[in-house]
Amino acid sequence: MNRVVKAIDRFGRAKFIIAAFLFILLMIAPIYGVSRVSTINDVVLRFAMNGVLVLSMVPMIQSGCGLNFGIPLGLISGLLAEAIIMEYNWTGAAGFIAAMALGALIGAILGIFYGYLLNRIKGDEMVIATYVGYAIIYFMNMMWLGLPFKNPASVQGYAGEGLRVTISLDKYWSHVFDRWPSFQGEGLVLNIPEVVNGQQTVQNLRIPVGTILLFLLFCLLIWLFFRSKTGTAMTAVGSNADYARAAGININRMRQLSVVMSTSLAAVGMVIYGQSYGFAQYYTAPQFFMFPTVAAILLGGAVLTKATISNVLWGAFLFQAVLTMTPSIINSAIELDISEVIRMVVTNGLIVIALTRKVRKNG
Repeated sequence: MNRVVKAIDRFGRAKFIIAAFLFILLMIAPIYGVSRVSTINDVVLRFAMNGVLVLSMVPMIQSGCGLNFGIPLGLISGLLAEAIIMEYNWTGAAGFIAAMALGALIGAILGIFYGYLLNRIKGDEMVIATYVGYAIIYFMNMMWLGLPFKNPASVQGYAGEGLRVTISLDKYWSHVFDRWPSFQGEGLVLNIPEVVNGQQTVQNLRIPVGTILLFLLFCLLIWLFFRSKTGTAMTAVGSNADYARAAGININRMRQLSVVMSTSLAAVGMVIYGQSYGFAQYYTAPQFFMFPTVAAILLGGAVLTKATISNVLWGAFLFQAVLTMTPSIINSAIELDISEVIRMVVTNGLIVIALTRKVRKNG
């Protein structure tokens, strides 16, 4: 019994409870007419498309800059890159890779200034980051209307001025990596028999192999980085700034580098998200990624000064599973739509817990 308790403690009690809850939901899903295969399909897809966004939290947390509520800087970098690549009609895998590369470059440039700002206000990073996040969104709301894009697929109406709120990526790179290795057709699809409401059916489980492998590749790169000399120095800055300074580490440089990495990763994550979603969403859309992304990394077990790849993987999976499985199954069971309530409780509740941990630590 003690071994079981210790194993649960190592895994994380919150993660264990949520995982057990989701398992129970999955078992009872067919009773309420919800397909297990379709549910798993949605969870896997959302895990793959949101993974790099959650991963982008790691560098800033490790350097002591805290939770990156300024993630919209990276998201907008990715959206801007997508609009530019679409303007030149780059399509397919080449267009998708070009959008990621350009997004990372724009994110790095913005991250340099963002990092400089955070170095000037040490101790209040999350407050300023939230302000920066919302400020850049509403500044870009004006810019999206004024930037000289001319692509008929991107601009609004007959006037041809200003980007549309939602731009379809069907003619560009929609699901191009989801369909790997062929980059066309349906990709990897498994036909799985299932009984729903007492009737035998066959459900299609679509696995976005290319997108999952791309996410794991970025996880591997970040894992390798934090085992390098620079990555170790960055972790030392977040763990104990005074010790790092005594060891000759440039605190501000490490913090700024972490911000550049986070912003660039967020830009890449936004392009990957659009590829799987099939649309690029502009104007106020980036603000809806701020709190869910922060909540996901916390659900994975990260704290304000430490985050690992394991936290990213578990957080991305469990958070998307909660948002996908819980509303569909519970709504069918009680015949009442509480999707938004669940989303708010999970997202904001985790952030409150994280901030409470910080208060207790300092107090």
